[in-house]
Parts: sequence; C-alpha cells; structure tokens
Amino acid sequence: MRAMTGGGPFGARGAWHFAAMDLSPNDCCILNGGDGAWAFAPLAEQLSAGLGVEISATPRRYNYALTWHEDAESSMGESFIPRRAVEIAADKRLLAQGFAAAGVPTPETVLCESLALAQRHAELHGDKSWCLKYPTGCGGSGHRMLTATTVAPPNWPMPFVVQEFIRLDQPEVFRTYAIGGEIFGWVARRFPPGATLSPWVAHARGARYCRLEGPPTDARDAAGMAIRACGLDDSFGCVDILCTPDGEWLVLEVGTDGIVNHVDRELDDPEMERELLARIARAFWQKSAAWRPQC
Repeated sequence: MRAMTGGGPFGARGAWHFAAMDLSPNDCCILNGGDGAWAFAPLAEQLSAGLGVEISATPRRYNYALTWHEDAESSMGESFIPRRAVEIAADKRLLAQGFAAAGVPTPETVLCESLALAQRHAELHGDKSWCLKYPTGCGGSGHRMLTATTVAPPNWPMPFVVQEFIRLDQPEVFRTYAIGGEIFGWVARRFPPGATLSPWVAHARGARYCRLEGPPTDARDAAGMAIRACGLDDSFGCVDILCTPDGEWLVLEVGTDGIVNHVDRELDDPEMERELLARIARAFWQKSAAWRPQC
C-alpha cells in the first residue's frame, strides 16, 4: 500500500480520460439494477459523470457494480470492486474473521452463537464495556450496548458480533480512503456543538466530517492492513478507525460501494469530494487497462 501526499494527479477529466477512448461504450458501465437500484441512483449519476460511462441495469464486460438483478450474476464480467470484497465489507461477521486472520488491530471482537453466550462473555470481562454490532447495517443502525438485560430481535443475523466499546471523552471516529492501492485523505467524524451525542459516531446520527492533516503513521499502517484483508488493494474502499485513550489506533470497519451500502461522499468539502472522484476514476481506468488484453 503506497502512501500519497499532496494534491491529486488528475483534473476533472484529466489524463485518465483518454484511456476510455479505445474502449467501446458497450464494454463498461455503472451497474445499477434490481430492487435496490433506487437507493444507489444519486451515486450512480455521480460516478457516471465522473468516470464517463453509462449507467446500466444489465452487466457489461467491465463494471462499477453497485447493485444488480439476481439473474445477472452469470453474465457479469469484471467488477472494479471485487464482488467478494463487497460481501466482506457489507457483513461485520466476515470483517471480524478477516481482520483476525490478518492480524488487523481492532477492538476486542468475538462471535457468539447465542445472546446468552454474548452476555456471558460480557460478564466474564466486566472490566470493559461491550456492544452488539448489527452485522449488515450501516450508520450504526441496529447497534446497541450489551448488558445482562439486552434483548435482541428474533431475526437478528447470527452469530452475534460482540465488540469492546471504547469510551472516549469526545466521541470521534476517523476515516481514510484506499483508492487504487494508495491511501488518500484523513477526516474525522464529530458531533457539532449542541448536537445530541450518540455512542455511534455516524453521519446519519448527526456527526459531521472535518478534514485533517495526516493520517498518523500507525493509523495509515492499520488502515492498509484492513484494506488488504478485504481484498480492496486495487479498487476503492474506506477505513473507519479510532484512537484509544492510550493512543492505540484500532480499526472499526471497512466500507465500499455495492449491494447494500456505499461510501458516504457528503464531506462538506467540495475540493476533497472532487479529488475523491478523480482518484476513483483513475483507479477504475488503470484497472481496466490490466483487464482489456484478456477480452
């Protein structure tokens, strides 16, 4: 994973755009079809304009895949963001397993086959706070603190994701992005003055982004490990990470675009938003260059 500093290497259409000129429009698309297409429509429009390719409900040979009809699986060609990586990023159970196998630094996390076992774990480790993380939600949706009286709905996806809850005097979560093998950007999510605080520092719960210098070396290294563990080395993803009161950087999760979630682009920073899209475009076409000779 290569570190990036300074400004972006390409402009609004820039050098990456000529790579598209020897591709047929029928080769590429922003794939957005099926029942969930409406939720991805604004992002699909943004990507279509930024990458210079059409939106399609039908897969093509090279796709920026957001969502699709079930029967499209067999005809889908290359996906800029690997479909397995999308599945891992969308399921915190898979993330927990992948992070553990790769040695990614995270809050202590265990998978429990029943709520009783989850509560027993919290009881045995009562010197820490614990939470249940809803495995397939986003924006902190479904998460709850774990206590002896916690009740989970009967349809909760199994196993339970039990994670140490790191208490901070000022709740904040940091984010960096991995685009085409490069780490880019460093932002913090924080609640603005006067806002109602939530244990889950999510944009959907009122937190807002603030652009920072960085990331620190330890945070960058942890983010790179997380991206590699998910197989997002040459495409696009983001890493949410926090700093403990002891100064240790711990990865919370990795996000990417596709199936049920997408990476939040509402940064309240137009310059960074443009740079993010330009870098995604470059990575999209660079990856397509490696793919084309095989077509």
